[in-house]
Amino acid sequence: MALKIRLARGGAKKRPFYRIVVAEATAPRDGKFVEKIGTYNPLLEQGNAERIVINTERAQHWLFVGAQPTDRVVGFFANAGLVKAVTKTEQVKKSQPKAKAQQRLKEQAEAAEAARQAAAEAAAAE
Repeated sequence: MALKIRLARGGAKKRPFYRIVVAEATAPRDGKFVEKIGTYNPLLEQGNAERIVINTERAQHWLFVGAQPTDRVVGFFANAGLVKAVTKTEQVKKSQPKAKAQQRLKEQAEAAEAARQAAAEAAAAE
């Protein structure tokens, strides 16, 4: 039985409210769960103490037993000091411009370098 610590959505349409639950990996998102260990209300502002409520004792127990938290829950646990924060790696290919834009930037840089050298030679000649 593989266990996950994940969010189960509740609340009305456009008014989300999440429970942090321990559930079997095969259970549906909002379906059967083993235990509720906290809540997350994204509608509250960042500094509000009621935004994320976690029963740290039970969370530590389930982590020790081997339950795997999802990425979002790892962030919550890292803020609470239960687990080490995961560093997000930058997606190199997605963050770079496309091939033609890269070529255009390279040509602009070469033109700017040539103009700078020409200006330096003109200043040295005088």
